[in-house]
Amino acid sequence: VQLVESGGGLVQPGGSLRLSCAASGRSLSAYAMGWFRQAPGKERELVARIGSRRYYADSVKGRFSISRDTAKNTVDLQMNSLKPEDTAVYYCAASPYYGAFYSEPRKYDYWGQGTLVTVSS
Repeated sequence: VQLVESGGGLVQPGGSLRLSCAASGRSLSAYAMGWFRQAPGKERELVARIGSRRYYADSVKGRFSISRDTAKNTVDLQMNSLKPEDTAVYYCAASPYYGAFYSEPRKYDYWGQGTLVTVSS
């Protein structure tokens, strides 16, 4: 599976961005998909996941929404009410553990190259 993210950029606080992850090589339908982020000097963290159910980190709950389109083989992350602390490189990742929830990056087998989101005025 090859994953390619798009949609990052510079946005003002309170603004919105939509990230998209496109897959090739295999259908994503059997995989749980996660969106991670990594800010400078910080560990990579799971912010949203879609498998048998959706998961959101507390820091993004109510602001971010993850969705998947099995026909297009894509997974999107809609980010609203963005804050400066949301600034990070965002990665999509695929995990074979569709029904079991894992937040550890090592449980995700395939990764995109990342897309930078900068929230600043």
